[in-house]
Amino acid sequence: MGVLDECHYNVGVENRVSVGSVAIEDAVRVLLLGLGEDINREGLRKTPLRVAKALRDGTRGYLQNVKDIVSGALFPESGLESSVGSAGGAGGLVIVRDLDLFSYCESCLLPFQIKCHVGYIPSGQRVVGLSKLSRVAEVFAKRLQDPQRLANEICAALQHSIKPTGVAVVLQCSHIHFPNFQTALFDPNHQGCVKLSVMSGSGAFDDEKASIWTDFLGLLRFRGLTADDAHSRGSLDKSWCPSRTICKMAASDPPLLAAVSSILYALGEDPLREDLVDTPARFVNWLMNFKNSNVDMKLNGFVRGSKRESSLAPPRDFSHICSELNLLFWSQCEHHLLPFHGVVHIGYYSSSRVISNVGKSLLQSVVQFYGFKLQVQERLTRQVAEVASSILGEDVIVVVEASHTCMISRGIEKLGSSTATIAVLGRFSTDPTARAKFLQIIPSSA
Repeated sequence: MGVLDECHYNVGVENRVSVGSVAIEDAVRVLLLGLGEDINREGLRKTPLRVAKALRDGTRGYLQNVKDIVSGALFPESGLESSVGSAGGAGGLVIVRDLDLFSYCESCLLPFQIKCHVGYIPSGQRVVGLSKLSRVAEVFAKRLQDPQRLANEICAALQHSIKPTGVAVVLQCSHIHFPNFQTALFDPNHQGCVKLSVMSGSGAFDDEKASIWTDFLGLLRFRGLTADDAHSRGSLDKSWCPSRTICKMAASDPPLLAAVSSILYALGEDPLREDLVDTPARFVNWLMNFKNSNVDMKLNGFVRGSKRESSLAPPRDFSHICSELNLLFWSQCEHHLLPFHGVVHIGYYSSSRVISNVGKSLLQSVVQFYGFKLQVQERLTRQVAEVASSILGEDVIVVVEASHTCMISRGIEKLGSSTATIAVLGRFSTDPTARAKFLQIIPSSA
């Protein structure tokens, strides 16, 4: 490609990206209106732009070429000839472990996390810079994906570009599993994620029972993975996405479906591709969990003042602090339309160290009620504190700890990071000792 041709190509790509971003922004406005939201309110005014940028960054792999990444990173080193090393023995396995990646699930458009392990056996005089293994894996992760296809594509690309004796790829994937509102309230044992391990091999790794796989997996075993744990490339698991089992086509809205389809098209995908046909309905079904119902929280009379003598609000005793810890919540970031979830800890003063089961259930209902909306964590913390004070008395402290998908899917990629926020009312707002005492109660594993 000449310089002029390359310039025309780059301009063409930029134009497609610009037009696609506008289409995504328009589609996001349709989705927000479908949720009953005011697209002009302060927290949502820039959401379409932010969502478009996040999706563009999270699917930039469609615009990247593996050949461009690998071609300048091949180095002359002794490899294997006919599976025999330079000293006459077999071996030469090169592994890069624990590559943290994320991708968007093609079934539901929610991000999923990946721990990627890549290995290859050099052949002839060709070894590749180790960082390029990570970059090749990321090219395919930054697309709408299925775990097994992702492993196969990474494997095939490395085999074709490096031409080694063999390539092995193992992915450990974790897909967030959001409950609906009813499940979140009544199923305390709900599992927050679905996990799946997949593997793919080529060349010397083409036979899954080959001894070289034993070497490869042996180096990963202390990470809790064995051959029996991983799905082979021929056993594509179509049920791994939790949204496949909860899709309610009848509840879908045609304008919202069309909006999601336009997003798929803007990303460079074909909405009519077999694996994507039901994706708009699944995404809409999930998104509707956070519809703005404009219904006030009903506390069934258990509000301080209306039932002052209720066991939920016993007379205060400043001698000790009571707590309700690890109340689960699930929510949706209103800035990027990406999930976040975690736990809520509530502290208060009481003459009794426990509240009734009804009280615990009510607090959990409050947490879920404010969670299942378009939210920001700071607002959620404050809202829970204000309502909890009407139940438990004005001396309340609330701490929210959450993991945000947007922290790993917008180029920041801080996997494993969490965010903590705090709201204090009454005595907790003026007494540092009381706050410190409650914070020490919160388990470190929360």
